[in-house]
Amino acid sequence: MKRLLYFVLLLAGFSAIHSCKDLLDEDGNPLVDLNTNSGLTGPRALYREITDADTIAEYHYNGLLLSRVIRNHASITDVTFSGDKVSTINFRGFLDMDGDGILDKDSTSFSQLFTYGNTGRLESISENRSVYKRGTPVPPAILGPFALFKKTKSLFNLEYDASTAKFKMITMRTGTDVSGTQFAYTAYSKTNYDYIGDNVSNAEKHSGLIGAGGVFGTPTEKLGYVYSSYDTQISPYTLLPFAYKVSVLISTSKNDLKSLILSPNSPKRMSVSDLMLPIPAPVLFSTDYRYDPQTYVTKGFGTNFIYKPL
Repeated sequence: MKRLLYFVLLLAGFSAIHSCKDLLDEDGNPLVDLNTNSGLTGPRALYREITDADTIAEYHYNGLLLSRVIRNHASITDVTFSGDKVSTINFRGFLDMDGDGILDKDSTSFSQLFTYGNTGRLESISENRSVYKRGTPVPPAILGPFALFKKTKSLFNLEYDASTAKFKMITMRTGTDVSGTQFAYTAYSKTNYDYIGDNVSNAEKHSGLIGAGGVFGTPTEKLGYVYSSYDTQISPYTLLPFAYKVSVLISTSKNDLKSLILSPNSPKRMSVSDLMLPIPAPVLFSTDYRYDPQTYVTKGFGTNFIYKPL
């Protein structure tokens, strides 16, 4: 729990805000200047998320469609569409798998395949992942070469509320893929979402082991995330595809605290609780947002959001 809370502290942005100086995108087009109040008129895209310490994400587009996301330490996510739907996402780089706020030294790559139902809704995501660890360096080299440490396979099934059609649950099954042995899922997680209006008000995740016959065992971890005091303005994450946002949430087991990205508005308060405790003690965080004249968020929880015209 200590490491989880440290990650939340980083997300909540208890730091000074970065001063935006680079106001051109990769094509030389003007971006929203956070030091003026002019804003953007017309269609826009989310271009960067930045803090005082680093660029969290830089979004690239092929026409109107998201095509690549570059994150800290040059981690790259490539997004492929089939028509207007995300079909595959490929990642290579570094992740914070334990939620301590520090990117792991292990290198990770994964490929996700997205499957849609007859209604056009995203129904499942299958993932193949490889983790690489550095070996012992051979002088005069300072760093050792990366070598394959393990491979995993995961399946994520999405469910929607029958009456509201809102995304209500994602169930994960995962297991280690060992060459020469029969693959089996060995662990699971289930995350449920509740809403106030169209905004996520609560995300609760239960995780545990899968027993014989594929039966889910008693949860060994329960975490709860609550979001409240939503504004009525426009969240920057409304500009990103739903499938990509789900990919972000499932990229690590600790990313559920980012479930606010599923909402069209932005919460001014959020809390995190370890629900395995006899009496859960929520840890609370709050922020005040800034907006441009078109009511898009430009700053919140220690992050500046920069946009580009489409």
